[in-house]
Amino acid sequence: MPNRTDAIRTAGTDRRPVADPRPRRTAAPRRYLMCPPTYFDVTYSINPWMEPGKPVDAGLAFTQWDRLRNLYLGLGHQVELIDPVPGLPDMVFAANGATVVNGRVLAARFRHGERAAEGAAYAGWFREHGYPVHETRHVNEGEGDLLVTGDRVLAGHGFRTDRRAHDEAARVLGLPVVPLTLVDPRFYHLDTALAVLDHEEIMYYPAAFGPESRALLAELYPDAILANDSDAEVFGLNAVSDGRHVLLPEQAAHLIERLSERGFVPIGVDLGELLKSGGSTKCCTLEIRGPVEAREGGGSRTGGAAR
Repeated sequence: MPNRTDAIRTAGTDRRPVADPRPRRTAAPRRYLMCPPTYFDVTYSINPWMEPGKPVDAGLAFTQWDRLRNLYLGLGHQVELIDPVPGLPDMVFAANGATVVNGRVLAARFRHGERAAEGAAYAGWFREHGYPVHETRHVNEGEGDLLVTGDRVLAGHGFRTDRRAHDEAARVLGLPVVPLTLVDPRFYHLDTALAVLDHEEIMYYPAAFGPESRALLAELYPDAILANDSDAEVFGLNAVSDGRHVLLPEQAAHLIERLSERGFVPIGVDLGELLKSGGSTKCCTLEIRGPVEAREGGGSRTGGAAR
């Protein structure tokens, strides 16, 4: 996609170039942790999207996931891989595995027994790579409900993460936490209803939040991009941004248009097979924030086959 921020236009019959008024966006290199969907399936139902009787094409799920991984690599980001564990079909949704800020890892504690073992698997990966890992007493489902933006953490609760875990997150991560109440069971995690674009810029679906949370978001982010019903229903807000490029479901046409108007470069992806379990782009992507390469010696697994 061309760099729209460098474009110029011609006004009417006056041939003098006029600079594009949209902000100049700059991408920041990111480091992500992903898990191949080797054992992906829908064998139980813990959200409204999951229908165990509906066929799942595991090969297609892997192909779609691998395209997302290659997009990250093509944009210059690092991608680490955690080995999938048999019997954990939702482990592909790496965002739920932890929250990482300044090298501190807040381990996930899942609400549903079907996913409980994922918390230990992700915590184990971080410990093996030299990170200090902090456990919580209360349920928190990682970046599914804890989204870092600017100098705060936006924290969802209502369906999965326990409101009491927000205080634990603030202590471990060293950032103030803003609680947000989710009210629509279709959008059971914050990352299905809100996406961080760049520092103090977000996009979100107002109807997914309770009245007080809607008012708070409007106060904190008066210029936020608002998703419509069609965007939300295709998981358009389950997106990943590097400050310039925004990867999101390709069906979210309204959001793609709004992002372009703001100077972002939207990149549509198809993760339709994984959506059968209620996950998309962000769900597959856990951001690792912190000076980890000095600790690890720069040995990231970014290439080769992921199977």
